Amino acid sequence: MSGLRVVPTWRHGQERLYVCLTDGRNIAWYDREAARINLLSEDRREDVLTVLGPFLTGPVAVGPPPVPTPAELARLSLHPDDDLAPNRPGEALQIALDRDPGPAHRMRRDPRRRALEAEQIVGEALDRLDGAGWHTLHSVPLPGGDRVHHLVIGPGGLFAVHALYARKQRVTVADPMVAFGRRDPQPLLRRVRADADRASYALTAEVHPVLALVAPANVSVTLPPREVRVLGDTDLEGLARLGGVLKPADVEALHAMARDRHTWAKV
Repeated sequence: MSGLRVVPTWRHGQERLYVCLTDGRNIAWYDREAARINLLSEDRREDVLTVLGPFLTGPVAVGPPPVPTPAELARLSLHPDDDLAPNRPGEALQIALDRDPGPAHRMRRDPRRRALEAEQIVGEALDRLDGAGWHTLHSVPLPGGDRVHHLVIGPGGLFAVHALYARKQRVTVADPMVAFGRRDPQPLLRRVRADADRASYALTAEVHPVLALVAPANVSVTLPPREVRVLGDTDLEGLARLGGVLKPADVEALHAMARDRHTWAKV
């Protein structure tokens, strides 16, 4: 018997299998997504491969852990309380609803729940861009109680995405006003642009504003918005086709900076 044991862990939705000695120290880990076994000691190579054998799902690379990039080192140095990457879509709204769910019986649905649904739908669509070299941070807090619903960073640049619930509604856009059905128009595009401007200031990089409408019946643009992209939630995957702006190293560096809560403290 090698005396080794395998301990599965989950972090940010990704599984790792750690190989531990009897005293609890790690000597290797298997990253299933990367198909790689990282060895901290070559002395136990064969024992590690034997104990991990039942968990391997195909060919794997075996060797010492790769040298972390500067962006990875910055991420690893973050205190968990300061790391925004684990935020769920609509994190701030979810916490508010957990603390104060509102009356159990009411004539109309709590508008916070519609807003949460919109952020969750948009967030899930943006998370699907990860495989194309993009990163999305959700519910990025700004001073004064504001927040960027979703910050997207990838080869095509940076985007501050504001999600709006519009299910089965007619939406009319006349910059800076947005109207739903027969309701009075509101200057929502000013808010969308302001959030992007604050993100640009924090990251010292251009951040483009995006208004994401969830399931509208139709969208009419009578006065084209200045700088703001207006997209349906089903059109967000089109961002993945944008490129030629940021190199992979720049994407990683900006993501490491953006996920640090302190980056947003003075914008």
